Amino acid sequence: MGIYRDLAAGAVAGAAGTTVLNAITYLDMAVRARPASSLPEQAAGAVSERLHVGLGEEEDARNREQGLGAMLGILTGVGVGLAYGLFRHAVRRRVSLPAAAAGVGIAAAVAGSAPMTALGLTDPREWGVGGWLADLVPHLGYGLATVAAFELTRSRRRC
Repeated sequence: MGIYRDLAAGAVAGAAGTTVLNAITYLDMAVRARPASSLPEQAAGAVSERLHVGLGEEEDARNREQGLGAMLGILTGVGVGLAYGLFRHAVRRRVSLPAAAAGVGIAAAVAGSAPMTALGLTDPREWGVGGWLADLVPHLGYGLATVAAFELTRSRRRC
């Protein structure tokens, strides 16, 4: 495949992985009756402040932060998928599905947490086991779905 096709396949695979990550997260929220994380919207607010971009009055700003926080998550998921497409284009040999899924999942977890850590919104060193599992399990699901979706796009089989 050409590089543009691999990049497009990676972006689409990242979108599929993001959907799986969100589904696992929402299922966890329903099962454990826990609220949604406010970190994405806090990150959106912090970034808008640093860029001196006003988001409106109080309620409008909160609503925009929620929307922008979700969009940052989608952008991260698609971006990690895009990076995986670039990686797979550069590395032509077969990659083990479990190893690739774990690597992509960990990359997504780092890509999601590192900016929030840099903004001072969270400190992973202070997370308990429950916090790590609540973060790691959806990201491993993301990795598995992203790698599987990418490999499906590369398959030469036709229905």
